[in-house]
Amino acid sequence: MKKSRYYPFERNRYFYGKLLTVRDFESEQKYFNDKRRMMNRLLHGSGVLTGLQVVAVDEKSVSVEMGAAIDALGREIVVPSPMTMKLSMMDGFSNNQYAKNVYLCIAYDEKEKEPVHAVANSSIRSDEINDYNRVLESYRLFIREDAPDPASLPLANLTDQTIVLYQDKHIRVLQTTPRYVNPGQLFEMKLRFEKTLKVGRVSFQYELDATRVEAINGKRIVFQEPQDSQESEYEMTVLLRADSTANVKATVGVLADGAALMVDDKQLELQVQSVGEIQIVSEAVKERLMSDFVKQSLEASLEAPSEPCVYLAKICLIQVGPTYVIESVEQVPFDEYVYNTSVMYKLSQASQYREETSGQFVTKSKVKTLAPGQKPELNVNYNHAISELSFDLGIPAGGGTGLAGIVSGYVDIPIEPFTKIAVSPFGRATKSFYSGEIVHGLGEGNVLIITSLEERSGDAFSDMLAAGDRVYGGAAAEVFKGSEFEPDAPEVKIGTIAYPQKGTFRIGVKVQQTNEPSNVRVRWWAYSAEMASAASGSSVGGASGDSLDEALSAMREAASAGSDAE
Repeated sequence: MKKSRYYPFERNRYFYGKLLTVRDFESEQKYFNDKRRMMNRLLHGSGVLTGLQVVAVDEKSVSVEMGAAIDALGREIVVPSPMTMKLSMMDGFSNNQYAKNVYLCIAYDEKEKEPVHAVANSSIRSDEINDYNRVLESYRLFIREDAPDPASLPLANLTDQTIVLYQDKHIRVLQTTPRYVNPGQLFEMKLRFEKTLKVGRVSFQYELDATRVEAINGKRIVFQEPQDSQESEYEMTVLLRADSTANVKATVGVLADGAALMVDDKQLELQVQSVGEIQIVSEAVKERLMSDFVKQSLEASLEAPSEPCVYLAKICLIQVGPTYVIESVEQVPFDEYVYNTSVMYKLSQASQYREETSGQFVTKSKVKTLAPGQKPELNVNYNHAISELSFDLGIPAGGGTGLAGIVSGYVDIPIEPFTKIAVSPFGRATKSFYSGEIVHGLGEGNVLIITSLEERSGDAFSDMLAAGDRVYGGAAAEVFKGSEFEPDAPEVKIGTIAYPQKGTFRIGVKVQQTNEPSNVRVRWWAYSAEMASAASGSSVGGASGDSLDEALSAMREAASAGSDAE
C-alpha cells in the first residue's frame, strides 16, 4: 500500500523582484492539485461518477462509453468520447487461456503533447532541442486476469469482512460476515462462488468451524450449483446467531476435516487458512461503525494501492475452437461508485417516503359471471411490489337469494311504439313483447317462477337516498295510479313459460298503447323443490306442502310484494 503525501501544503509567496523558476510554477500547480485530490478522496471516495458503461460490440471487442471517475488517489479520470477496442489488443490480455473471466480496468494517465523548441537549452547545446508544451490528463484501459483481493477494494472492511476460502484460475470462494453484531443477534453470513462459464457444476460441503456463533440450521453447510443454470456467480446465505456475551470476539471459518469442494466428480484440494472475525458489541452497530470511520488516522484514510484503478467490468469469456468469444459483461462488478450529495439526499427522501407508505395499500375489486350452477368464488391477492390488494369475485349467472334451491335475476324487455293493434272491449290498444329463453341455473325439472316489475329512477340524488330502485308486484300499476308512487313504466301484465327439460323459461309482458320506445325490467325468482331437498339432506323428489309454503313465503318476502306465479 502507498500513502500519498499531499500534506503539508506549501504555496508560493510572491514579492516584487522575485525570480520565478520552473520549480515555482510546478509548486503552484502542485498546491492546488494536491488540495483538490485530497478533498476528492476524503469527501467523495473513489469509483465511477457517471457513465463509463462497458458494452460488447461484437464477440471479441468492447466499447467504453464516455463518463468520469475518481481513482484512489483522488485524481479525476474523464473519458470524453466512446472508445472501442479488441480485448486481445489491450495490455494485460494473454492468449494462453480463453475460458476465463477477465476484468476491464481504467486508470489515470498523463501524456505530454505539443512539442516546441526549447530556447534555453539551445544556448548550451548545438543540436536542436524540443520539449513538450502541455500535459494531457488522460486515462488508460487495461485487462487484469486475476480477481482483486477483497481487502484492496475501497471501503472493503468498513462494514463487512470478506475472506477467501479458496481460489484458483477458475474458481473463487468468498465468505463475508459483518464486522459488528449485538449479543444474541441473528445475522447473515454470505458465501459467494465465482467461476468461469466452462467449469463444471460446483458443490461445496463442509462443517462450520465457529466460536461464540451458532448456526440456526445446523453446522453442516451444503451448496449445490443448480442443474440447468449457467451463471458465473452464485451466492448462498447462512443464518447465524451471536453469543449472548458482549465485548468478545467471535470467529467463523471452515473445519478442514471433512470439507469437500467439488467440480463435477473432481475434488479440489482445499487449504483453508483464513478465518472471519466478528466483534460482539453492546452499543448500537451503526454508532460503532461511524465511530471507527471518523476516528481512523489521516494516513489510514488516504491509503491507496500502488497502482490504483477502477474495475469497470467483469467480462466472461468462453472458448470456441482455437479462439474465444465474449459471453457476458457485468458492469462495475465490485460496486465502485461515487454518489454526490444531491443524489444521496434524494435517495434518502425516497427511502423515507417508502417507509412512511409501506403500511398503506390500494384496493381493487373485479366481479365476473360464472356459469349457472357453479359455486361462488372469491380470490384475494396482495402485490407487495405495488402495495395493491385485489379481490376477484365470481357470481353464478342468474344471481341468488341466499336460500337453497332459490335463484333470482332480471331481464330487460324492449317495448316498441305502436297504435293500430287489436283493440280490447274497453277500446284500448295492447301488444305483447317477449324475452329470450332465460337459464335459471337450477337444472332440469319443474320450477316455480315469480315475477315483479322493477324500476330504476336514474336519479343520482334518489340513488344516494336508496330510493332509486322500486319493485312492483301484482296489480301495482292500478293500485298506485294517480299517487306519488305510480310507476313510470307503461302499464303491463306479466306472464311466464317454463321449459322443464331444458332448464329455461321465458317472460312475456302485455303493454297498453305507447308512443315512445322503452324498456320494461322484470325481476324474477325461481324455486326448485328438488335442489332445496338435496341441500337440506332430504331425499330427492317432490316437495312437501310445508317446504313449498316456506319457499313461497321466502320468495314473497324477498320480492316484498304479491306477484303473478306459474
